[in-house]
Amino acid sequence: MPDVPGNPGALLLCRSDPAAVGPAAQLLREPMLLAEAGPEWSVLVPEGRPWRQGEEQVDRVARGWASALAVASPWPALALWWDDGGAGFTLASGFRRTVGYVWLANGTPVGEEEALSSFVSRLGLDPVLDMQSLEELARPDSDADARARMRGLLAVLGRAGLALPAGLAPGLSTEELRSAAEELPEVEQVRWTGWREVVSAELDVVERGRLGAWVRGPKARALALVQVLAGVPVLGYALRRRSPAWAVTGVALVVNGGLGLAYDRVRARD
Repeated sequence: MPDVPGNPGALLLCRSDPAAVGPAAQLLREPMLLAEAGPEWSVLVPEGRPWRQGEEQVDRVARGWASALAVASPWPALALWWDDGGAGFTLASGFRRTVGYVWLANGTPVGEEEALSSFVSRLGLDPVLDMQSLEELARPDSDADARARMRGLLAVLGRAGLALPAGLAPGLSTEELRSAAEELPEVEQVRWTGWREVVSAELDVVERGRLGAWVRGPKARALALVQVLAGVPVLGYALRRRSPAWAVTGVALVVNGGLGLAYDRVRARD
């Protein structure tokens, strides 16, 4: 009998190092464990309160978190999730429309091939070899359940440098993932510490990185304004749907944009 995912669980993969991911992850206001997952990858293991308390489904929450991380940062964020009904992923990159794919518990693919091609291009994967591997995951296979499909997806990402730490595997419950992450030698606790600490850490990371030119000036102001304008309708949608996950996304957009405008103005006076 195929091995299917049990209790809900999720992982957030970020195409960046933990030093850059940590400050951005604080904006989600969800206790998480952060660890390195390869030379240019990080993994976030959430506490999972929204789905553990029955407030929302794991896929919706994970999708909202990935979107919030991506719009607040220059690197893509990938949410992997699973529950009794199946498993899937959502890839968020900047302000572009998120792409995702779903497999039912028995491994039946439910998605469009266009999503897989967008997945390859946005993560900079091999358009031939990696695309062929992903296409195999989109074909019917009675011997491959949802958990096996997720392992196949991780194998593709492994060729791009992803290396999940020991104990973090698709299909495990949130509690099992947290327990495994706590045993990692260099795991970091990510908790909300207040706006001052978050802003200071983010600016320090950005100014020391290759995107420092975007911190202030015309480009920085334009980006900040776009974030604010995009965040307002997202907040409206969250209020209408009473969705905490989308509310986090809207807040992250508005706050990051507002802070960007304020910071540029303050630095201009220096």
